[in-house]
Amino acid sequence: MSGDALASALVQSFGIGVRQLREAQGWSQERLAENSNLNRSYIGEIERGCVIASLATVAKLAAALKLTPSALVTYGESISRRTWGQAPG
Repeated sequence: MSGDALASALVQSFGIGVRQLREAQGWSQERLAENSNLNRSYIGEIERGCVIASLATVAKLAAALKLTPSALVTYGESISRRTWGQAPG
């Protein structure tokens, strides 16, 4: 898998992870947006893998989901490994 493909897979997987964790809380995108002080449409873009979340955004999402930023990113990486069979780095 090329570097660009790996990056794209990780962005997609991060979004899937955010959606899974949000749904596990029983939250709508609107609720996660309110709890993370982000825009609801931006949450949707992250979940669809359309945008790359900044470190500040990862920190806000993690805090809202009561995780550390590293735990949130690691969750996305684990989805990437299962889905695409690719370990990061």
